[in-house]
Amino acid sequence: MFTKENATVGFIGLGNMGSGMTKNLQKNGFKLVVNDVRKEAAETLIANGAVWANTPKEVAEQSDVVITMLPTPKHVDIVSMAENGILAGLKDGGYWVDMSTSVPEVAARAREVSKGKINIVDAPVSGMSVGASNGTLQIFVGGEAEQFKTLKNVFEGMGDPERILHVGIAGAGYAVKLMINQLWFSHLVATAEVLAIGVKAGVDLEVLRQSLIKSPANSNFLENDVLSVLKNSDYDEGFAIALACKDLGLSVDLARSVGVPVELSSLVEQIYRRAKSQYGDKAGEMTPMKLYEDLIGQTLRIS
Repeated sequence: MFTKENATVGFIGLGNMGSGMTKNLQKNGFKLVVNDVRKEAAETLIANGAVWANTPKEVAEQSDVVITMLPTPKHVDIVSMAENGILAGLKDGGYWVDMSTSVPEVAARAREVSKGKINIVDAPVSGMSVGASNGTLQIFVGGEAEQFKTLKNVFEGMGDPERILHVGIAGAGYAVKLMINQLWFSHLVATAEVLAIGVKAGVDLEVLRQSLIKSPANSNFLENDVLSVLKNSDYDEGFAIALACKDLGLSVDLARSVGVPVELSSLVEQIYRRAKSQYGDKAGEMTPMKLYEDLIGQTLRIS
C-alpha cells in the first residue's frame, strides 16, 4: 500500500481540477513530481517542495504512481503513449492512474503496449473544482481489488474517504463517471425547462421550487445545485461548457458502443451544444439555464 512515507506521486495536468488535487496531496504529506503545459501553474507547488519535470516521461521516471488529470481522451493518449510519455518512463510494476473523464479504449491501448508490466487504473472524479480544492472529491475506481487497496491512501489525499468507491474492473470508473455526468446534465436541462415554464405561467419561482422539492419529483440538483444560478448568478465557469459537451459526446458514444438507444441523452447534448454556440466555449457548465432564461425573457432568481 502506498503511503506518504514510501511513495512519490507524479501528477500531470494542473488545471482547475489538478491544481486543487495536487494542493491536497501536498498538504497530506505526499512527495510530488509535476508537469503541465504551463510551468507557471506549478509555481506554488514547487515553492512548497514539489519537483518540476519537463516531460511526462521524466515524471514517470521519478514516481511510483503517476496521475493524469487532462481535458480529453486525445490528451490522455498523447501524454501516455508518446515518445516522451508515461509508458516510456514508468518502471515495471509502477502505477498509472488516469483521473480524467475519458474512455476505456485509451487505457486499453496502453495496457497492450506495456504488455501488462505496469498497473493501469481509471479513477475519474466528481465534485467540480470546489471539491478538488477542498479535498472532498468523489472518486470512482476501475481496476483490480488489490490495485484499489494499494492506491487507497493516495485517493484519500484528494477525496472524501466515504465516497472513494471501487466500482469494478478496468474501465468501470470511466463508465460510472460518464453516466453521472449524463444524469446531472439531464437534471439541469429538465429543471431549467420546468422552472421556466412554471414562472412564465405565473408561479412564483421559489414557491414552484419548494413544491417540487416536496413532491416525488425532488432531486439533489433541485434542492442544492441549482441554487448556484438561482441565488448567486453563478453558471459554474470553473468547468467550461466545451468540456461538458465533450463529456456528453463521450457518454453518447459509450451508449452507442454497447447498443443502447440514446434519444434523451442526444437531446440533452444538442441543448448543451446550442448553449456553447450561443455563449462561447468558456461559458460555465450550467449555461443551458441561461438559454431558458433568454427564451422567457427574464432571469430565474430567488433572494
